Amino acid sequence: MGRGLFSGPKMKTDRKKYRWKERKFRNRQFKRRAGGVLKHDPLRGSTQGKGIVIEKVGFEAKQPNSGIRKAVKISLIRTGNKLTAFAPGDGAISFIDEHDEVLVEGIGGSMGRSYGDLPGVRFKVIKVNGVSLDEMVRGRKEKPIR
Repeated sequence: MGRGLFSGPKMKTDRKKYRWKERKFRNRQFKRRAGGVLKHDPLRGSTQGKGIVIEKVGFEAKQPNSGIRKAVKISLIRTGNKLTAFAPGDGAISFIDEHDEVLVEGIGGSMGRSYGDLPGVRFKVIKVNGVSLDEMVRGRKEKPIR
């Protein structure tokens, strides 16, 4: 690769060519174009999404941990996609009922993947019927009756 006095044009074309080897650049480009990364994202690029609870589920944690992690199956209002969202907090699942409106966000795993010992769960519940789930678990607020 030239780095001499008149190598500017070649360096420019090389940069254009080899940028595609960088993962960050490639992901950014595919997000801009139709489909790409967003095609497989239930929230379609947004940070949070509203959905209706279909059912409560419990699933086992991955090895070497044990225990049943509580989650809910949700149908998103905007896209109609179905996804599983974790209910964080001790006894948090008791504040969530079927047909409740919940707000979900990414759980914080690397590159939008699942987190910790939660197999295949990429989202967590943050609000139930417009009230923070964390506040309800701590006992500061009560769940509104719809």
